[in-house]
Amino acid sequence: MLKKQLKRQRIHKKIRARISGTKDRPRLAVFRSSQHIYAQLIDDEHAKILAEANDIKTKGKGNKVGRSMEIGKLIAKKALEQKIEKVVFDRGGNLFHGRVKAVADGAREGGLKF
Repeated sequence: MLKKQLKRQRIHKKIRARISGTKDRPRLAVFRSSQHIYAQLIDDEHAKILAEANDIKTKGKGNKVGRSMEIGKLIAKKALEQKIEKVVFDRGGNLFHGRVKAVADGAREGGLKF
């Protein structure tokens, strides 16, 4: 398991070298643990979190992919309240598949553009 985590961290480091968020176009960072999923809108220029959402606070029922889709919609709603329409997607070193993809699809459905 440690090898898997180190590989993900190494990939994430490479991604972060190329991706950065601004106030106008923040970074949508996704973290996937074995049980939960977290999403944050981050302004890297000022090192500020603009919005966050996770499935711990939401009492969603169903499978993990369905809850991830709801998190994407929730983070999109919070972003649109702050008049943010475009974001840079940061998959956090994970494959763009399953729950990570569901967050992205939910954010797109909610009105965000990547």
